Amino acid sequence: MDNVEKLHNTRHTFAHLLAMAAIEFDPEVKLGIGPVTDNGFYYDFQFTKTPTPDDLKGFEKSMRKFINQKLPMTGREITKAEGEKLFTSQPFKLELLEQYAAEDKTLTAYTLGSFTDLCKGGHVKDTSEVDAGAFKLIRIAGAYWRGDEKNQMLTRIYGYAFETKEELLAYEKMLEEAKKRDHKKLGKELDLFTFSDLVGPGLPLWTPKGTLLRELLDGYVWQLRKKHGYEKVEIPHITKKELYMTSGHWDKFKDELFRITTREGHEFAMKPMNCPHHTQIYARKAWSYRELPQRYANSTACYRDEQSGELSGLSRVRAFTQDDAHVFCRMSQAKEEFIKIWDIVQIFYKTFGFELRVRISTHNPASPENYLGGPENWAIAENMLKEIAKEKHANSFEGIGEAAFYGPKLDFMAKDAIGREWQVATIQLDMNMPERFDLVCNNEKGEKERIVMIHAAIMGSIDRFLSILIEHTGGNFPLWLSPMQVAIVPIADAHHEFAKEVANELELQNFRVVFMEDSDSLGKKIRAAKMEKIPYTLVIGDAEVNNRTVTLESRDEGKIGELTVPDLVTRFTEEISTKQ
Repeated sequence: MDNVEKLHNTRHTFAHLLAMAAIEFDPEVKLGIGPVTDNGFYYDFQFTKTPTPDDLKGFEKSMRKFINQKLPMTGREITKAEGEKLFTSQPFKLELLEQYAAEDKTLTAYTLGSFTDLCKGGHVKDTSEVDAGAFKLIRIAGAYWRGDEKNQMLTRIYGYAFETKEELLAYEKMLEEAKKRDHKKLGKELDLFTFSDLVGPGLPLWTPKGTLLRELLDGYVWQLRKKHGYEKVEIPHITKKELYMTSGHWDKFKDELFRITTREGHEFAMKPMNCPHHTQIYARKAWSYRELPQRYANSTACYRDEQSGELSGLSRVRAFTQDDAHVFCRMSQAKEEFIKIWDIVQIFYKTFGFELRVRISTHNPASPENYLGGPENWAIAENMLKEIAKEKHANSFEGIGEAAFYGPKLDFMAKDAIGREWQVATIQLDMNMPERFDLVCNNEKGEKERIVMIHAAIMGSIDRFLSILIEHTGGNFPLWLSPMQVAIVPIADAHHEFAKEVANELELQNFRVVFMEDSDSLGKKIRAAKMEKIPYTLVIGDAEVNNRTVTLESRDEGKIGELTVPDLVTRFTEEISTKQ
């Protein structure tokens, strides 16, 4: 058993312990489901007397009591009839039992002490294997049964759970740090983006500073792509229904499409992605194999009708910009193109100090109805991705069921400064869309040959990437990326003339300068620059005017000392050119 499975089993056991505590609190409680989450577990209940947050301590006490009893966990297969007897007073369990039996799934029940639950398993052998100090119940929320608002509202209790108490404490410490770095908080403080009730939820509005950040990041990605032969394209933001009927998105993406009916009754949709449009740029003419690969890059907005409850800052929005690219090539060229994109991803994320590992996202063979294309195509595509990861000596793992509906992908996972992992870049091999749109080239024999398509996004959503980057850096952007790079602080009015001379010289060199000429004290001016997280502050007083120098203070390193303006320009230019 690996560590991931062991932690999963521990958390799953804590969910059962929570159910036992709930029964002790309310013997008439009806039990929903109790799955594992990324940081612990939850369980859904229908109480006859609803607990309050103050009751959670009592629940924890009961759970620790059960843990200390070293109760064994045993599982067994059951028949539907046995299940109906076991859960006769549990309507939600009976509903699940009916569904699983209809789907011909194996039915299993797990018993912990005197408590038995309908469960597919994954538990510790007994409660002596879990640390009584390694969990914490954190909140109570409402949740519809099975996530459907037409169903009954249940009470959901969430908990954190880890292998050890030390890991729990470290996680809570990380959460405190995450609050300070929250991109919603910093975005407002640094004046990067805003939201408007009149515009609507999930529709971010970017300020001049935030827009500059987006343009600099997008420009950097383009700089890396241009070296590999990419060309820019542009597409409209809407399309006829027929494009998505052909691509498969009309059915697979139907719940997330913003649909439009024209005055003439034609059905259109706002694009949730760009790949179907890009196929039509390729399809405009016949291509010789000598002209491939064709590489199209396009940073453009996409729109998805996300549910209101799922929207969160820049992390989950309804309108976002993708730094999207698609490569149209022969299958024999796909591996080389994948490696080129991989190299771009590595350079880009190394610039910001992210650690990367790679998920090889494959399809779930048990659910073929969720995917386009036959098993032969999927096997070819997935094997190629595994081969690339092996050749790259990557820190990789397989994610079964994580593939896109049209093909497998490499998903790059970035670890940030406080240890959280985020899915960022993605490279996807698509053998299905070229077939649907009949995309071909003329090969050496003059015959039509089916091509493949590679989807590649380096940042993915620029908006979401910025939410990650803001929290990763705490808003302390590197010099090349900072909306304001240098704050110039004259100590008194007598120093303004030389300070403005310095400001003008730096602006001529294309540095982004803010001149702090208000009447506040020197200390207040410097604090204001630090609050705005400006990388460098130049202090100018009598000595600096006389010596025609500046005193340089760094946001990250503190006071550096006196420099001439030419030395300053050299220092800043080198730092920007190397993207330190």
